[in-house]
Amino acid sequence: MPKVLSQETVAEYQRDGFFFPIRVMSAEDAAGYRAKLEAYETLTGGPIGSNMRHKVNVLFTWGNEIVRHPAILDVVEDVLGPNILCWSSSFFIKEAQHPGYISFHQDATYWGLDPPDVMTAWLAFTPVTLETGPMQFLPGSHKQMQIPHRDTFVDDNLLTRGQEVEVEVDESETATVLLEPGEISLHHVLLVHGSKPNTSPDRRIGLAVRYMPTHVRQQKVRDSAMLVRGVDEYGYYDMEPEPEADADDDAIAAHADAMERQVAALYSGTDHTEMKK
Repeated sequence: MPKVLSQETVAEYQRDGFFFPIRVMSAEDAAGYRAKLEAYETLTGGPIGSNMRHKVNVLFTWGNEIVRHPAILDVVEDVLGPNILCWSSSFFIKEAQHPGYISFHQDATYWGLDPPDVMTAWLAFTPVTLETGPMQFLPGSHKQMQIPHRDTFVDDNLLTRGQEVEVEVDESETATVLLEPGEISLHHVLLVHGSKPNTSPDRRIGLAVRYMPTHVRQQKVRDSAMLVRGVDEYGYYDMEPEPEADADDDAIAAHADAMERQVAALYSGTDHTEMKK
């Protein structure tokens, strides 16, 4: 029996490839995490960027706290089972009135993970409204399995390779993902989704946490991940350490190692060695 989600909700996720909204923390707690992020940005002199936007659970104690949040993991366990790895956690930040967008794509295209039993829990730090550029999900598209993509490497595209599906997406058929701070949406690694620019006067901040059962393998590199619940009976990944302090020397070293592996997987076949700014 599910811990949090109803059996009907789990069936809806399996049918459509997504489910939202699910409240996992208060708006005040979400605002507190935004404050921690922006304190780091103030310290470093600008918006968090490039490799530092990814694997934040390895780099920051509060990032590790989020990916291990019991309310999130209870939801994830209802879908993926009791043994859970966090493969990645990535900030998707659209600055106020900025042209940045995300083309329609499937997450799985360049990740190298097999089988595709991978789910993203996307946590809203700020309100996600029509003006801030919400995600749009194409229901049932995860059942088409892998769709051909093309790389664009367009500057304003927030994806690593500017990748987009090589099919036309009828936006009238998509579901628009509106969220309040402290709510998450769930989506399958093969679900077609994208989003438009943020036209509002405030930043749109979301943290995408990628969870998977321990039986999922990495096909491209010897990868790393963080065990966040249950046991790992397979040993397919090197285990990432929990940070003991925010961005201290040990955390930075562990983060650099984890990102080198992830960049090698995501950018295989190209000459890129660092995530987009």
